[in-house]
Order: sequence, then structure tokens, then C-alpha cells
Amino acid sequence: MPIFTYNAETSAGKPIRGTIEAVDKAAATASIKRLDLRPLVVTESKGLKINLFTSKKVKTKDITIFTRQLSTMISAGVPLNRAFVTLQEQSENAYFKQVIGDISKEIEGGASIGDALNKYPKIFDDIFVNMVIAGEAGGILDEILKRLATQLEKNETIKKKIKSATTYPKVVFGITILAFVVVMNFIVPKIATMLLELGGPDAKLPPLTRIMIAISDFSKAYAVPIIIVAAIGAFFLRKYLKTPSGKYKYHALLLKMPVIKLIITKVAVARFARTFSSLMSAGVPVNKSIRITSGSIGNKVLEKELLEAAKDVEAGKQLSESLSKSPHYPPIVSQMLAIGEETGQIDKILVKVADFYEEEVDATIESMSSLLEPLMIVILGGMVGLVAASVMGPLGSLTSSLSS
Repeated sequence: MPIFTYNAETSAGKPIRGTIEAVDKAAATASIKRLDLRPLVVTESKGLKINLFTSKKVKTKDITIFTRQLSTMISAGVPLNRAFVTLQEQSENAYFKQVIGDISKEIEGGASIGDALNKYPKIFDDIFVNMVIAGEAGGILDEILKRLATQLEKNETIKKKIKSATTYPKVVFGITILAFVVVMNFIVPKIATMLLELGGPDAKLPPLTRIMIAISDFSKAYAVPIIIVAAIGAFFLRKYLKTPSGKYKYHALLLKMPVIKLIITKVAVARFARTFSSLMSAGVPVNKSIRITSGSIGNKVLEKELLEAAKDVEAGKQLSESLSKSPHYPPIVSQMLAIGEETGQIDKILVKVADFYEEEVDATIESMSSLLEPLMIVILGGMVGLVAASVMGPLGSLTSSLSS
């Protein structure tokens, strides 16, 4: 079906530009008029084509802006069709622009917003779709969209802080590995040759120097096989970690590491509290809310414990009672949930829990960053020190023997 580009005016005289799909120009003009717009120019175009080189990835930032703007428009009483036309025009992501246009057509054809969004699970996850559906049913869609935008912003902030905290150690670690390879394969062999020339074939080198030379010889002899084996091992390990079993074991291992366990648990609790709170406030049933929330936790072990809690709730138990038995969820979560269950204000109490743990995540990441930076410098300095000690020791001995 042809796609038409149009210039039109709203009832207030505001110019607006967009695209619409129709059988012909007359049908396109009629569709534009049904949007309460006055068409000025309607021309057939090739539409929004997504070529092989256009990314189909939509950033969280784009979804957040879309969600907040849609909430504002609905709150202001803007008709849905016009709201989606405006959002499509404002989107800077070519693929997302096309998606918004397709959603607009679905809604114009009689579909609900939730059903239209559900056709794009890679962009709008179960949490997003179910909250929109609940918001539509309860007549509070603008408020739910506002909550969703806030939730997306909070999640993105946590991700950025974790990424920022781990970037420096990754860079330093990479430099350390690269320096080690260069030293062992290029510098140490030359130093070993020089020491043997100075001391002769019978020169007695210190143990540290002999160890460094042995490592260098091994690295030079087996560098290529080691790289090939490491690459193959990394490939299969990555594939295994993508399987349910591999991912679960990896996440279980992370929860056994002291500092990492602390960060993962706090991030998971913050996500659980904010997501579950949002779903409950939207009127989504408890069991469904728990199951949807479990998918946003980010750790398979914690997700499994939450799903087991959902089974207990189905059997008639309180969620707080079930989570109190968990070895990973902090006691404060079950305690606050118990208070919320007694007062009927689970959503409000969990928002406070989410705020508390998000602050805890910030503090923990800052502490980790302040510890990791000097630690990585010490490791890099230690490696340089070992090389220097392995060289200076025999040089000193040889100099002494030559002078005597």
C-alpha cells in the first residue's frame, strides 16, 4: 500500500507534518481529516524504508522520551491518533519512527494501545505492555506512562553508573595484559640475551630472573596455540553462558563473590521494588505482577526465588512470608512487604524501598570505584616492579663480579 507524506494544520492553526498509508491520495486525505487535521499538501512517497545498514535497535532514551511525551499529550486531552503522528514526526530514530507509525495505524484500526505495543516485544517488554493495558482499563493511562518513564530513567541511571564504575578497571586491566605480553615476548628475551652475554653461559641468575625468562620462552614458543585455544574456549564459553543452565550457574557464581554479590543484590532489589510497585499501582493482579517483575531482576537465581514465591502466593501465603525464607533477598524487603500487606499500601512502601536501595547502589559503586582504581594501579606497578627486579638483581651481581 502506498505511503503519503502530508503537510497539515491543526484546528488551532499549528502546522504539522507526517506520513500515512492509504490506497490512494483521496483515501489518504480522508484519513488525515479524520485526525482532526486540515490537509494542505498530500504527496505520495516511498515511505520510511529501513535498509540493511539501518539499526533496528531502539535506545532506552528514545523509549523514555516517547513515553513521557505520550503521557503529557494524553493528560492534555490530545487525541491518540494525533499524538502518535506528532511523536512519529519528532522521533530521530528511523526504525522507531516506522514503529510508531505502525502502532498509530493499529490504533486507528481499532486496536488498543497495549495490543499495538505488544507486537514489538523487543522494544516494549512485558512490564511496559502490561502496565499500559492496566492503565487503559483503569482510565489512568497518563499516570501509568509517567511512572513507566520514571522507571526507565531510574534503570538507565543505574546501568550508566555501573558501566562508568567498571570502565576504568577494564581499561587498566587491558593495558596490563597488553604490557605483559609485550614485555614477555620482546623485552625479556633481549634482557636475557644481554645478561647471558655479560655473565657467560655459566652465569648463575637469580630465581626470579630465571622464572621470568622461562615464562618468556614458553610465551614465545606457544603464543599462537595459546591464543587459538583461548579464542575457541571463549567462543564456547560464551555460547554456554547463553543457555539457561549456563546463565543460572554464572549468576549463582556471581552471588558468591563478596563485593559483586552486594551490588547485584542491591540492584535486583531496587528493580524488584520499583517494578512490582508500578504494576501493583496499575491494578495488575499480584501473581501476574510477581511473574512479570521476575523477568526484570537481571539475575536468574533471584528470579527463580521470586517465581517460587509466586507459587507460594498462589497457594495462599503472603509474599512477605515467602521472601523471608530467601537466602539472597535482604530481610528488610520481607519486613517492608509485610507492613505494606497489613496497611494495603504495598506500592507506596516499595517505592521507598526502591529509592533506598538505589541510593545504596550509588554509594556502593562509588566505594568500589575508589578501591578499584588504586588496586589496578598497584597490580600494574607490581608487574613493572617484577620485571625491574628480575633485571636489576642480576645486573648488580654481574657488575660487582666484573669490577672485582
